[in-house]
Amino acid sequence: MQDWPYLLKYQNENALLPQHDNNRIVFMGDSITEFWSKEHSFFAENKSYINRGISGQTTPQMLVRFRADVIDLNPKIVVILAGGNDIAGNTGTATTKMITDNIFSMIELAKTHRIQVILCSVLPANFFYWNPKEQPADRIIELNKILKEYAIANKITFVDYYSTMVDNKKGLQSEFSEDRVHPNTAGYEIMSLLIKKAIQLTINNL
Repeated sequence: MQDWPYLLKYQNENALLPQHDNNRIVFMGDSITEFWSKEHSFFAENKSYINRGISGQTTPQMLVRFRADVIDLNPKIVVILAGGNDIAGNTGTATTKMITDNIFSMIELAKTHRIQVILCSVLPANFFYWNPKEQPADRIIELNKILKEYAIANKITFVDYYSTMVDNKKGLQSEFSEDRVHPNTAGYEIMSLLIKKAIQLTINNL
């Protein structure tokens, strides 16, 4: 039996978390979120920040596990960074509307449970090494535009990683990545600075 959404990955860790933490923030995402804990000290320095990234995941998989890995943890805030693997076709062809529908559904679930949302832009990429036929650059720009407009319209904090990390070819700056997709330590340092500001802004607006 295949655990398609990877509900078992964090099951034991979730069970061991204290039931109440008024400062808890859950980061929902794919490999870019998951590897953040390995490449940078951000999560080690912030014990109330919970990393629930899973490498390779697409938005439908995240939506299925959103209750187990976000809602049931009773966080104050959820940070959502998703969509790149959908564009890469990891679980099949996905239109931009399919991607945004899943992300907006996660946001609506969070709001229903009184969880504040921070929505993040997808990082720039003009090449996916595991799917070199894909040309993702313009699709990422299109997706980020829709996400930003949604965030503004719904008064959600939006974090624009893209503008800070993009190069002149619509890709990820070489100083921030070794493989043109995943941030290195320098890339995660930029992301950490930006998300800290967004978290403080969101808390100030509570």
